[in-house]
Amino acid sequence: MNDKDILQNVQVVILAAGKGKRMESDLPKALTPLFGKPFLRHILNTLSELGLPAKPVIVVGHKKEEVIKAIGEEYSYAHQKEQLGTGHAVMSAKDHMHPEHETVLVLSTDQPLISRETILKILEKHKSEKPAITLGTVVVPDFDDWRSAMMHFGRIVRDSSGKVIKNVEWKDATEEEKEIKEVNPALYAFDRDWLWENINKLQNHNAQGEYYLTDLIKMAFDQGKSVEAVPVYDIIEGLQPNSKQELEILENAAP
Repeated sequence: MNDKDILQNVQVVILAAGKGKRMESDLPKALTPLFGKPFLRHILNTLSELGLPAKPVIVVGHKKEEVIKAIGEEYSYAHQKEQLGTGHAVMSAKDHMHPEHETVLVLSTDQPLISRETILKILEKHKSEKPAITLGTVVVPDFDDWRSAMMHFGRIVRDSSGKVIKNVEWKDATEEEKEIKEVNPALYAFDRDWLWENINKLQNHNAQGEYYLTDLIKMAFDQGKSVEAVPVYDIIEGLQPNSKQELEILENAAP
């Protein structure tokens, strides 16, 4: 499958509404600088190399005017009026989607090193296997050094044949499951029809009162739908800095 076929009818949604308060900065997280450029600009530069058929939809919220001013008016922006979780953020983007989209690729603004190779890898698997969801995962050799920042990511559980059977959040994982080295960095390709049929079923019965995109994984499993998972091109892409210390780790660990 060539790149043009892989990218056909793909709509990218970038979640960029967060505050980034643990960065000890007044900047919205999307504008946190890495190597002299905002997180969001790194992602957009990578996407620009792909020649996508539709402009990405950027979901903004906290200090949205600053984000739009810094990034430019040429993009499509959706406004998440309240910070009600990642599932709610994707809901906010629905009315801004290109009418021909069949695949929805969801990226987060704190994934500045996501690569062209990884995006194509996820989309190729999604187009060829046609599951409800394709996850990009990170397979680490261990959780030492800078990889300790991924210790609390959800775990990808596969059966003996290698089929994905569930995603287990760290807080719910058994000691055995915590030893799994394939983790979920929140990179998703969704079948459009399945996504829009199910996203409004998300519940916010949790401590944060938020609608989590990760809950769609269990929903797909419960419906007997196929869920695929492919490792990212380079594990550094999975590191999502949530503090100045983790940002420094990213800067030092990046190639």
